[in-house]
Amino acid sequence: MQSASCDIGLVGLAVMGQNLVLNMNDHGYKVAVFNRTVSKVDDFLANEAQGTMVEGAHSMEELASLLKRPRRVMLMVKAGETVDRMIDAVLPYLEAGDIIIDGGNSHFPDTNRRTKSLEEKGILYIGTGVSGGEEGARRGPSIMPGGNPAAWPHVKEIFQAISAKVEDGTPCCDWVGENGAGHYVKMVHNGIEYGDMQLICEAYQLLKDGLGLNADELHEVFDNWNQGELDSYLIDITSQIFAKKDDDGSPIVDKILDTAGQKGTGKWTCLSALDLGMPVTLIGEAVFSRCLSAIKDERVAASAILPGPGYAAKEDRAAFIEDVRRALYCSKVISYAQGYMLLREAAKEQGWNLNFGGIALMWRGGCIIRSRFLGKIKDAFDKNPNLNNLLLDEFFTSLLVNYQASWRRAIIQAIQYGVPTPAFTTALAFYDGYRTGRLPANLLQAQRDFFGAHTYERVDKPRGEFFHTNWTGRGGRVASGIYTV
Repeated sequence: MQSASCDIGLVGLAVMGQNLVLNMNDHGYKVAVFNRTVSKVDDFLANEAQGTMVEGAHSMEELASLLKRPRRVMLMVKAGETVDRMIDAVLPYLEAGDIIIDGGNSHFPDTNRRTKSLEEKGILYIGTGVSGGEEGARRGPSIMPGGNPAAWPHVKEIFQAISAKVEDGTPCCDWVGENGAGHYVKMVHNGIEYGDMQLICEAYQLLKDGLGLNADELHEVFDNWNQGELDSYLIDITSQIFAKKDDDGSPIVDKILDTAGQKGTGKWTCLSALDLGMPVTLIGEAVFSRCLSAIKDERVAASAILPGPGYAAKEDRAAFIEDVRRALYCSKVISYAQGYMLLREAAKEQGWNLNFGGIALMWRGGCIIRSRFLGKIKDAFDKNPNLNNLLLDEFFTSLLVNYQASWRRAIIQAIQYGVPTPAFTTALAFYDGYRTGRLPANLLQAQRDFFGAHTYERVDKPRGEFFHTNWTGRGGRVASGIYTV
């Protein structure tokens, strides 16, 4: 048996796992690797890991024997039952104080459960979000660890060494919170990613179908946008996508079927928002937009039956492009504000002490939603750690005041063109709802009380007192129970 000389073990040699191993090796850490299909271990050592310090194991027992104490075993496997099976497989070879790390996109309730059950066995557990895709894993991802706080000192050095760094060298990795906090923050990150991508797609369709821009012109527009306020990874790659040509010289983007997939983290974000009563409307529209894209055949059939408006292209192209840019930026602000509302409410419910400015810093580099914009979010929480809503920060308030006319014009134009912009539109609806002191929910409560005796509160009475009206003269004096989200 080989000596226990490895700093960490990693299970799961798909591309993310392989790239994290090579990243750790680059930073001087000796990594032991194992994969359920054992031939992948030998293949990895003979190819991508050739000439490195990486050691291969052909069983969980051998993997554990290669690790220094406390043993650190990182799982990079499919979320769900596979994680539980891998934990069960490695547990017999671990001892009290050893550490298991789940680096996949696990649902946070599973991480809550695993942290608790493993603590009872003396094992420290970390559930960590890892964002940045294949390139991020190789060169420096954003890492969002949570779980058992006692495990953090044992992995901090490795995680912060391999993570992305911002301009001053600060790592895009810090302790998020107990139990499932790390995976929850990663889930919201992914939900915001859904929103960012949908907003960019709506800007694309509005410029393509509304203004008639071709792929080369779109490349120029997005490249220009990436030099300013919208500077981000997603805007950058979008610009590159428009420039990429197929073998026949035509744009590849025009040949890609318009049906989008998803892995579930966006849906989880929306379900959590519903559970917590938080109006995370933009991410919800982004998820539903993917669902609508999936019914391609129905849409094609409907397109031959259901007419849209006739329209002419906008004459002042430069002004319209600027309106769309501002609409994209304003809507992005709303998406992040909603995401942070959700984080705030989840932290209350779960008892997590989340550092909201620190989360923005973790997202500044390495991850898919990395952007210049996140620096403004960190600044906002640095100025006021108890900030209720990003929209109330002076920078964002001023931005929305200055840009909202463009935002509204872009949406009006989209309606006139018949171009769907569900995320742009729901963002503006949220903004208008949030800034409205009196919404029509008074009528809604009257309706509920009329047909179901659900009761209501009054503006001229203290909060918490509930009243029922016998609207028809035929109703009883008994009110139903109430449920408040």
